[in-house]
Formats: sequence, structure tokens, C-alpha cells
Amino acid sequence: MAEEQRCQAQPEGHILCANNCGFFGSPATLNLCSKCYRDHCLAEEQASSAKFAVEKSLAGPSAAPSTATTTKMFSSPALVLPSSSPSSSEIRNPSPVAESPLPAETPVVVASPAVAAKPSRCLTCRKRVGLTGFKCKCGITFCSTHRYPEQHGCTFDYKAVGRDAITKANPIVKAEKLENKI
Repeated sequence: MAEEQRCQAQPEGHILCANNCGFFGSPATLNLCSKCYRDHCLAEEQASSAKFAVEKSLAGPSAAPSTATTTKMFSSPALVLPSSSPSSSEIRNPSPVAESPLPAETPVVVASPAVAAKPSRCLTCRKRVGLTGFKCKCGITFCSTHRYPEQHGCTFDYKAVGRDAITKANPIVKAEKLENKI
């Protein structure tokens, strides 16, 4: 019985996180672990920036926001979600933070042209190759069995490529003519 109490008792100085995530918190971080404290700070920052945005929109459209506040509004999401499940009255009467207008200028994301997907099957046996597929010099992907040129009837001319490589590496040496020297 004493052993059970010893195992279940927490050591002094260690406090579990207030969010019950399983990690230890500290009094300096409001009894939260580092991750929960960071999330808490981000939520507070988002709430304050949303409040500031609502106040700015209510103050008047003629006031121009400074560049520092504009970049901060674009970097944070517009909606702040509550941590607990909303009650039925909250669903009927949403908070003014959720109704805050989005910025007039939204960034336009241009999709890049579709990139051809790497074939994931061997051309000969249709076996899935995934990341271990071998791309032959003829440009086709094969499995480990059919990767050799003899196995898949490769159309790439290895002899011509070898000849070209040798001629580039070894220039032709011509002997000087002896007729003009004598």
C-alpha cells in the first residue's frame, strides 16, 4: 500500500500541465508546459490583434493603418476558435471576433503548371517500385529485376555513347610529316 502511494505521488517541485497534456509545467509559465504556453501566448496575441482590427474598422474607414499593423493582420488568422465546444447560445449569437471582416486585399496564389508525376510501376511487370525504382538511360522506370538493358530490351545505344566519350577524352594524335623536314 505504501509502495502504491509512493508511485502515485508526484515529486515536489514538479507540477503537471494545467491543460492535462501529460507534460510538466512551471509557475513561470502559468503551470503550463512549453507547448501549451506558446499556444496560449499565440491565442492571446491573435485575440488582441482581432480586437484591434475590429476597433480600427469601427473607428472609421478614413484612417489608414500603418504598415506594421497591416503585416501583423495578414500574418495571423482572422478567426479565433474557442478551446471548449461552443454552447447552443454561442452558435446562435456568434462573437464579434468571428464576424470581423477580412482584409480587402487577399493574396492571389498562382498554381504552377502540373508537374508530371514519376511513374511508380515497372513498365515490364507493372510491379510497384515507389522510391526504389530505377530509371534507365532510355528514360523509363523499372524494378530491380528489369533495370538491366538485357532484361527490358533497352533502345539506348550504349556503344555509340561509349565511342563518343572515348573520342572526346582522347583527341587524335597525328604525326608530323617528314617530307618537309628532310
